[in-house]
Amino acid sequence: MKLEKHSNCTCFNLRKATRVITQLYDEALKPSGIRSTQFTLLSTVQSKGPIGIAELAKLLATDRTTLTRNLKPLLDRDLLKTVSGSDARRRPVALTPKGSETLRQVVPLWEAVQAEVTHKFGQPRWENMIRDLNQIVSQIQEA
Repeated sequence: MKLEKHSNCTCFNLRKATRVITQLYDEALKPSGIRSTQFTLLSTVQSKGPIGIAELAKLLATDRTTLTRNLKPLLDRDLLKTVSGSDARRRPVALTPKGSETLRQVVPLWEAVQAEVTHKFGQPRWENMIRDLNQIVSQIQEA
């Protein structure tokens, strides 16, 4: 295989695009002390209410080990907490009051960078990209 083959690699190109977009969001969110990945976790937990790790991992298309590692700083900063579930083995996570306040402060920063990205892509192109990415995830997870 020639070394240039990576330029056509789906994984390489998606990860490259993800790194660039992540850097843009992280820079915009920097004043809040929250990274884009942490914003995603906080906003997902907020929208789903207390949610188990396995369910959250599936929703975010990540493995439980990675998710647990990413939740730790948010738990340590008292932005999330574990709560009692219906099953003693299940420890859902929930947003704390401090997490809610942090999220309230971060949302305007996120909205600004989201608008910037959407504008750069153009609304129709952005909508198509989001639709296509969601279809790719669904198709691969079903396979």
